[in-house]
Amino acid sequence: MDRTFYHLLIILFIVLFPVTVGVASERSSDDFLKKEFEGKNGGILPYRILYPENYNPDQQYPLLLFLHGAGEKGNDNKKQLIHGSSMFLEPENRNNFPAFVVFPQCPEDGWWIDLSQRQALDDDPDLQESVQFPASNPMKLVLELLDQLTSDLNVDNNRLYVMCLSMGGYGTFDLLSRRPEWFAAAVPICGGGNTGLAERYAPHTSLWVFHGEEDNVVPAELSRNMVKAIEEAGGDIKYTEYKGVGHNSWDPAFAEEDLLPWIFDQKRKK
Repeated sequence: MDRTFYHLLIILFIVLFPVTVGVASERSSDDFLKKEFEGKNGGILPYRILYPENYNPDQQYPLLLFLHGAGEKGNDNKKQLIHGSSMFLEPENRNNFPAFVVFPQCPEDGWWIDLSQRQALDDDPDLQESVQFPASNPMKLVLELLDQLTSDLNVDNNRLYVMCLSMGGYGTFDLLSRRPEWFAAAVPICGGGNTGLAERYAPHTSLWVFHGEEDNVVPAELSRNMVKAIEEAGGDIKYTEYKGVGHNSWDPAFAEEDLLPWIFDQKRKK
């Protein structure tokens, strides 16, 4: 091959390859369709939804809800996809685990849980209140969105799942206590919750909880307390704590080979 032509090919590869990767990535993100949900009492909840690969409207599919962390709050309907969305776009996972995957976005001035609940948990990690805090406005919208999606889409109601991180971890324990018989599986990552409400959902939902041992944002003690409470309530629960890991325990959790197979193998307990 002519040396000049060979060098030209190398230059073209170097210049064009990053562009190709960028285009592919953008197209993959666009597989999550942009939607907005308007609540019964006002309020807009932006969300993204990924439909099953080779979607067949006559077939039932699982639905997985993903609650993001505080760093992804906003109204651009995009930032909530930063963490976690890519694993659902991998061709192997799309083929093996066809499902509706939903990423709502919490507004900048909101939280998945009522702030008074978060403050109470931070002040007292051993909180065991049997009285439930009011649902935050974003959580109310999530509940209404779930009602609509499970009504409008052909969802297998025995295979509803929720996954989350950080602020979403608090939101997930809160959501489970409000819909205790809904979810077949939950994956709270670096979150916390009210141990006094664990007995509501422990008999119905399998959980796999993750936390970093050195988390200085959300103490690992919060997850440990939830795991203990759920175990004492007879729940089916797994706990993975990463030694030497700080707040970002989601990346190692997402890398767990058994995570998605475990989630999609769960069915709601009667």
